[in-house]
Amino acid sequence: MGTMECGMELEAMAVEMPEVAGHPNRVGFRGVLTLVDLPSDGAPHGANGRRVIVTRRAVEKAIPSLLGMGLDYAPAFDGHDAQRKVGVITRAEVTRNAVEVGGYLFGHDFPEVVEEIREAALKAGRDEGSAAAKPAKVSGLGKERGRWLLAVLQAGSRRLRARYSRGKGGPLGMSYEMTGVDIEDRRARTWVVRAMMFTGAAVLRREKAAYRGTWIELE
Repeated sequence: MGTMECGMELEAMAVEMPEVAGHPNRVGFRGVLTLVDLPSDGAPHGANGRRVIVTRRAVEKAIPSLLGMGLDYAPAFDGHDAQRKVGVITRAEVTRNAVEVGGYLFGHDFPEVVEEIREAALKAGRDEGSAAAKPAKVSGLGKERGRWLLAVLQAGSRRLRARYSRGKGGPLGMSYEMTGVDIEDRRARTWVVRAMMFTGAAVLRREKAAYRGTWIELE
């Protein structure tokens, strides 16, 4: 299941789904579920207030457990609610720094969730366009050095945006659910996850997610 692309190893799996044109309960989505080999921004539920690092090795082994798992949501988009399954994950790919997923939302059954994701992405596009229209200012430097510094800052910002959130999803992100978690050292301030099994995922506001760089959008 491994492939090589542009010098970067990818691990990908997918469930083959038959094409059904115009199916009202198959609204495609894609996004980043979690970042890999990087400390989380916050503490996931069940981590006893600790930040975590999900290792690439652990994720690669757990990818098969992610396929076919449900995507849930809470009405306030502030956490998980396993009783509200609004979609299913049918494909997953491990890149160098992220787990990218895709699948279907049950659009006919949960139109409000589809609309929330659509509006969030549109808002993100408007905000990004507005920010791009306003040139940043660098004061207190010589003209040439100021231009050079501005170019560096803008290039760095673009790279970070492309690497983590790709400017997508707006205020909405994703969060994983797992079991069978093996922690390298439970006394450590940051837990390193070296093995686990995915049991599902949730769509929620980014500030509520362990990793702020996650995102979700409609395909």
